[in-house]
Amino acid sequence: MSNANVGRLLEGMLGCDRTAELLSLLNCPAVVMDCEHNVVTRAELAQAMNVALFDGLLARSPNGKAYVHGVRESGGGVYFDHGALRTVRWNGNGALPPGEAAFTRILRPLGFRLNGRYPLDKIGMTGRAYAHEDAPDEIAQFFLSELHPERFSEKFQRAVSNVVGTSKDPLTPKAVFELAELDRDGSLPLGTAAELLPVIVGAFSRQHEVPALDDYEVLLEESAEMAWIATEGNAFNHATDRVADVFALAEQEKDKGRPMKPDVERSRSGRVFQTAYRADTVEREFRLADGSYITRSVPGSFYEFITRKREYDRTCKRWMTDLRFDAGNATAIFKMTAVGGK
Repeated sequence: MSNANVGRLLEGMLGCDRTAELLSLLNCPAVVMDCEHNVVTRAELAQAMNVALFDGLLARSPNGKAYVHGVRESGGGVYFDHGALRTVRWNGNGALPPGEAAFTRILRPLGFRLNGRYPLDKIGMTGRAYAHEDAPDEIAQFFLSELHPERFSEKFQRAVSNVVGTSKDPLTPKAVFELAELDRDGSLPLGTAAELLPVIVGAFSRQHEVPALDDYEVLLEESAEMAWIATEGNAFNHATDRVADVFALAEQEKDKGRPMKPDVERSRSGRVFQTAYRADTVEREFRLADGSYITRSVPGSFYEFITRKREYDRTCKRWMTDLRFDAGNATAIFKMTAVGGK
């Protein structure tokens, strides 16, 4: 990894040793192979953010961490394809902007652009993909989904308001200003970027207070996805490793006894194939009616695998990776965070 800017940004957050491990493990986009001293481009900041978010996912997913450890021990690497997060498109969202607006205000200044819309009607959601304009095939995409409470019962909607109504806005006025400058100029001074990075990474977490158990149980009856948001918020739902043959990898992981999804999902195009581990179980607190707290085991985040076929673009006259997603694939993968997801 020759980009000193990305390294410096991450060392301030993760330390030198962990930064070195991650940068030797993850694919390095060509657009950040070189850098200008003390000037951080939007692509560099986007890559640093993605690396930090990937590290955070591993901290919450023991199965993902074990897989990555095995890859590193064998001398291999990880091609970070995309990260996914869930939002709630609801006006009663506290101080946090509704739905994906809470994150597009971060992603767009960093250089990400809309790369597809995917109706997830079976689970009352809409998914949108955002790819980086400077390196769409190499900087990990974001699959950003919104849940639509109005498609559920009034009782469900009240529980949603109770849960997300306490949300705080993680972006400080200073961070908003710095993102505006980044959007305008395409770069920031290194010191400014170093201060901004932990703020934007911190946005990918739970912004609301500990949910009431009664509200959680109401949400769980109608939407496993909203119940997941109640405990995990806007954390990475999963991070995805792009591999050469997801079918072979799935069988290998099953042979190791890993909690693998039974079947590989196939897109309607026949060019995108996905599978995943079931979500790791985490311990989360809930508030009881008398003001006391109880801890329960619930689904957390998980690690996913994808194989993308290439197609020849006659206009560009070169082979292009199919960077699209598939609504059917996404709906099935989302079940990994349901209790007993299959």
